[in-house]
Order: sequence, then structure tokens, then C-alpha cells
Amino acid sequence: MDIGTRWSVGGEPPRSVPLAMRAAIDDEERTLVELGADTSTWRWTLTWLEGRPVVELDDGTTIRLDGDDVLVTRAD
Repeated sequence: MDIGTRWSVGGEPPRSVPLAMRAAIDDEERTLVELGADTSTWRWTLTWLEGRPVVELDDGTTIRLDGDDVLVTRAD
């Protein structure tokens, strides 16, 4: 696993994050706003696992690519 970078919720993801994953990130952030979650200190972490990008939110929500599909796993 290679460490990528971190950025704040609501911030601009790194250019290396694929467009499909960016859309999923936007959807998750929109949901958090609708739920009234205080994400002022939350950050996303981008890592690379076996050459594929994985994005994880501080609450445990994970977004990854499986071929052309974007998989979102929400924390319980």
C-alpha cells in the first residue's frame, strides 16, 4: 500500500482521484450535510492498494474502484 494524501471534507480531491470516485465523494459529502453531521475536522485519505486508489473518510466510509465500478462501503 502506498500512502497518497489527505484533504478536508469539502475540499478539492487530488488530481489523481478518478472522476468516478470524485462523484462518489461528492455524493457522500452531500449526504453528510443533509444529515447535519459536523465534519469540520473530518478528512479524506487517499491510498493506493495494488495500484488502485482507495479513499477513506475519518468515519470509516471507504470508496474504491472495482474495474469501472465505484464501491462505497459506509461505516455502521
